[in-house]
Amino acid sequence: MGLIAVESTNLLSADNTSRILYPIFHFFTGVDAVRFVVWDYYIRKVGHFVGYFGLSILLFWAWKATLPAGDGRKWAVRWAGIAFFMSVLVASLDEWHQTYLISRTGTVRDVFLDSSGILAAQLLIFIFSKRHSSREPQ
Repeated sequence: MGLIAVESTNLLSADNTSRILYPIFHFFTGVDAVRFVVWDYYIRKVGHFVGYFGLSILLFWAWKATLPAGDGRKWAVRWAGIAFFMSVLVASLDEWHQTYLISRTGTVRDVFLDSSGILAAQLLIFIFSKRHSSREPQ
């Protein structure tokens, strides 16, 4: 969450990060400045998805350790639910914070994008935990 808080500042706005990313992309791909704007947009959106995907997994593990089931379960709706809603809360607060910064744009659309990464993480945890538990000997 600390990383997300730093990413939400003026320091990592599109204007500031593109000054670093554009020369790198131009060197490796030859992309011009006009086309880089499109690349930069998609890189930032993938960053939203991946960042909140990771946060969701970390919060799931944290709640699994904090509220153990005691019966050896690998997954519980309680852990997934708390992780999901906490991650969505962080995403919402992050976008709300960005509405107060002149170099940033906070949007509901980004909260939905973040939420898709959060949900994808929880679904993958569920699938892997069910697959793993079905292979264990009874």
